[in-house]
Amino acid sequence: MALEDASGGDVDDRTLLARHVSGEDPHAFAEIVRRHRDRLWAVAIRTLGDREEAADAVQDALLSAFRAAHTFRGQSAVTTWLHRITVNACLDRARKAASRRAAPVADTGHFEQLLEPEESAEAPAERQDTGRELREALATLPADQRAALVLVDMEGYPVAEAADILGVPAGTVKSRCARGRARLLPLVRHLRLSAAGSGAGARNPAQASSVPPTTEQNDGRAAKGGGEKA
Repeated sequence: MALEDASGGDVDDRTLLARHVSGEDPHAFAEIVRRHRDRLWAVAIRTLGDREEAADAVQDALLSAFRAAHTFRGQSAVTTWLHRITVNACLDRARKAASRRAAPVADTGHFEQLLEPEESAEAPAERQDTGRELREALATLPADQRAALVLVDMEGYPVAEAADILGVPAGTVKSRCARGRARLLPLVRHLRLSAAGSGAGARNPAQASSVPPTTEQNDGRAAKGGGEKA
């Protein structure tokens, strides 16, 4: 259940983070995790394309955020700060795994108007094949371009906010997206034509499936400490 302030409304993220830092509320950080975990997971799985790697990246990011909460200066939204830590964790893992690229997994991703946000086990085989080919195409991009496309084209972040998350100028985000789209186009053109021919495709943004580790596991691991950087 969401925490409430004296007026009965939900406590905002900044207040929760301040309560966590001060030790006033031992459950404050768990509430922040509950609010943002699904979207952090969506960014991680679409950036890394592997469930185990994505789960570990989110776990690392939340652990880092738990420990580094006192460094938050309020110059951006708490969600932007969390996404920045998560994207950095994903990019670190993507670079380390570049020489041992994992096989694509059955994620619920979409790019532009190609896929619905969720693919069930009962989805037609053709649709699952489209999702697999799309993920394979996305995995061919450099990690920086992939992260920019995930934030802007898949998660719907404005370029300025994506730039804040990635820690680069807005022009760099636009350039990475443009180069990424140019590299993807030859790989996905046939998928777009197929989708148009079958009448598929209204984009319907929705959150991806919940990240496997529980909030309590994240909070419990974070509480044990250990000096990991944000």
